[in-house]
Amino acid sequence: MTHRIQLAGHRWARLFTRLAVVLLLATGGLVTNLASTAQPAYAHAYLQETSPVDGAVLASPPAEVRLRFNEAVNFNERSLQLLDTNAEKLTIGTPGHVDGKANTAQVSLPTDLAEGTYVLAWRVTSADSHVVSGALTFSIGHPSATAAPVEQDAHRAVVVVDAVGRALAFLGMALALGGALFVAVLWPAGRTDRRGRRIVWSGFAVLAAGTVVVLLVQGPYAAGTSLTGVFDPDLLGAALATRLGHALLARLVIVLALGVAFGLAVRHGSRSAAPATATPATATTGTAGANRRIVLPAVAAVGAVALPLTWTLTDHAQTGVQTWLAVPATSLHLLAMALWLGGLITLAACVLIPAGRRETSRAITLEPALRRFSGLAQLCFAVIAVTGVYLAWRQVGTWAALGATDFGRLLLGKLAVVLAVVGLAAGARRFVRRRGRETLGLDAAPAAAVRRLRRSVVGEILLGVAVVSITAVLVNTAPARTSYAPPVHTTVPVPAAAADSAAGLRDATVEVKIEPARSGKNVADIYLTGPDGSLVAVPEVSGQLESPDRDVPALPVTVTAAEPGHYVANSMSIPFPGEWVLRLDIRVSDFDETPVRVQFTAR
Repeated sequence: MTHRIQLAGHRWARLFTRLAVVLLLATGGLVTNLASTAQPAYAHAYLQETSPVDGAVLASPPAEVRLRFNEAVNFNERSLQLLDTNAEKLTIGTPGHVDGKANTAQVSLPTDLAEGTYVLAWRVTSADSHVVSGALTFSIGHPSATAAPVEQDAHRAVVVVDAVGRALAFLGMALALGGALFVAVLWPAGRTDRRGRRIVWSGFAVLAAGTVVVLLVQGPYAAGTSLTGVFDPDLLGAALATRLGHALLARLVIVLALGVAFGLAVRHGSRSAAPATATPATATTGTAGANRRIVLPAVAAVGAVALPLTWTLTDHAQTGVQTWLAVPATSLHLLAMALWLGGLITLAACVLIPAGRRETSRAITLEPALRRFSGLAQLCFAVIAVTGVYLAWRQVGTWAALGATDFGRLLLGKLAVVLAVVGLAAGARRFVRRRGRETLGLDAAPAAAVRRLRRSVVGEILLGVAVVSITAVLVNTAPARTSYAPPVHTTVPVPAAAADSAAGLRDATVEVKIEPARSGKNVADIYLTGPDGSLVAVPEVSGQLESPDRDVPALPVTVTAAEPGHYVANSMSIPFPGEWVLRLDIRVSDFDETPVRVQFTAR
């Protein structure tokens, strides 16, 4: 008896050790990425317009500040803060939407603001559940010598815990859905096998725990506070009131329903496996069993379809272009990955790897579980490939963005790992086909061939977990379509009036390079080039940014000489994306100055 208890304890320890290794691998890539010195880009919505514009100098205090984003945003009373030059927070009104438009925010300001520079710090949650933060400055009367520094990044611990919670939820979905399908459908003996049931129950537990973690940290994540904010009921209430909060609550309900359905399915399977003696109640029991065979698969199918929607309806899929197609495509992509990875882990842990100590004499039943899973994996890979290509195009947009953005580089890395997984899966597929044509079938495979299959499946699992890690990081990275801004590189001729006033400028050109050509700080390089390709020096070049919007005043641009004929604007601030004109006033003599206008688009 003691020996049996010890053996059972060893089996439990090995099972939980395997699951712990998988969990650590899944979250290891996330933690490494988030703990690095380079902070990933989490903001997926972007600011399109502000009133007043960033850097404006006003004659009198504005009555309010308005912000307009490219998509809907959520915020609370702490989302907008006004700071003076001493970094002191001033009392402002309650933030709200402008005329009910979900992509706007406005807040009223005090009417007795003194002269100087003020900073309005904002932190809102975009429609894809990620936090957008920033700040704009405006001055009254005249700019102050210094402006208050604003901390815009979220607390590192909050970001790490949020990302780990998301990864655990995704891995739990794979173990729950993929494991349940394998145990209840693909593996005839699975319903009576404790190891398979433990893996599935562990998946449900990990999925629920990860969901709760994301829900608890969403409040401090959105408010920019530390982890202690998880105990703030106001922040929790604000998180529950958002679209993400609704989706997380719905996910917990779906997990509960799927858990009940799986429990009834394996319980019914265990009873049906035992011999039954005919009784007068056999007909009633048979009717109940028939109803159960109809209801449980229906509940499982509906839950499996609804569960991925709790991700896709609050993430990248429901923002941007073609949301009507992106939501179902992303849901199919997640579901296929979950069924493949969860089923593969259960296959390896329960079928390919013997229970207890290495019992070489124990027969491993490969038929029909391996054949059935091989067919499922092939279907899942087809779905992953088709939906993955579409989603990559949707989120990247152009070839140049692949190598120029964090999202594109992560996507290329994911593609490389997926190709390696496909190679290993193809080897396992050949094993199944070759043994399937033999008379004795899969169960008569040589021990060496089975060992090679085990190593291949283990390698496939490790690479699959790497894919999950990269996918989780991709979810927290701004899509390349919105983050990529091709640098501006244009050349315009020098006006004839300037050419007649200065030697060397006849048939000359002005070459302008602007990087990164997006809202925020930019660098503009300006070259005055003569017809022979040499640089032409002029006494001075000054500039300003002009917007087609008549309500936006021209913004001064400081231009300095880097070398004769080469001029640089090192801190050209573009307030928001859209069409802009960089006006360059080229002074060619003490009395003559000519303007050159360069049109460009900022992302």
